[in-house]
Amino acid sequence: MIETRKQERTFHVIGRIHTDFPTKFGIPRQSGLVDELKGTIIFEPEYRNPNAFRGIEDFSHIWLLWEFSEAVRETWSPTVRPPRLGGNKRLGVFATRSPFRPNAVGLSCVKLEKVELHTDQGPILHVSGADLMDGTPIYDIKPYLPFADSHPEASGGYTDQTKEYGLQVKISEEILSMVSEEKRDALKAVLAHDPRPSYQNDPERIYGMEFAGYEVKFRVEDGILYVINIEKR
Repeated sequence: MIETRKQERTFHVIGRIHTDFPTKFGIPRQSGLVDELKGTIIFEPEYRNPNAFRGIEDFSHIWLLWEFSEAVRETWSPTVRPPRLGGNKRLGVFATRSPFRPNAVGLSCVKLEKVELHTDQGPILHVSGADLMDGTPIYDIKPYLPFADSHPEASGGYTDQTKEYGLQVKISEEILSMVSEEKRDALKAVLAHDPRPSYQNDPERIYGMEFAGYEVKFRVEDGILYVINIEKR
């Protein structure tokens, strides 16, 4: 009989990503859904050795291993309610990408836009398509390998029925002008992916989302998202 012992492992935060999302609300539910979203990864002092990044510029995409820092709990549940199933059906936690897991670890594939090795803050990675909140701790970075990581023939389980969704976004030019030009396309793409919880569908409800230093107010009716107001925070 093999004796098993519980072993505690310590993960070291190597850096943090900086994005336009100060809160969880509105963040795309998967990485790569909104290419317009930009982020920068700044590393902790002990991980700023440029040699650690030698060769990374040759890869177009990278994997980020990170912490669901807003979902850390002492306990866990074997089942969760995936948002794209309306929050009404339970599935096994290991059959989902829910943040509420035995270990609050996330995995994202992002595009590597630019590498700066020598800055006042050490090496900085510029990425796009990230689905992370501002300040999220990063545990590790690995290159994306197309020959091994891509499986076009793979089945997607319940997500095969839920992956096609989207809203038409209605926003006046006057309201849109409140947002800096370089952030407008990203904002519209985020809204088109429907930031609401799937179980909320009240056409009269006004939602508020923080994005890139703005407070965005909107409502949704009959598949159309109407932006009501945008204010600088």
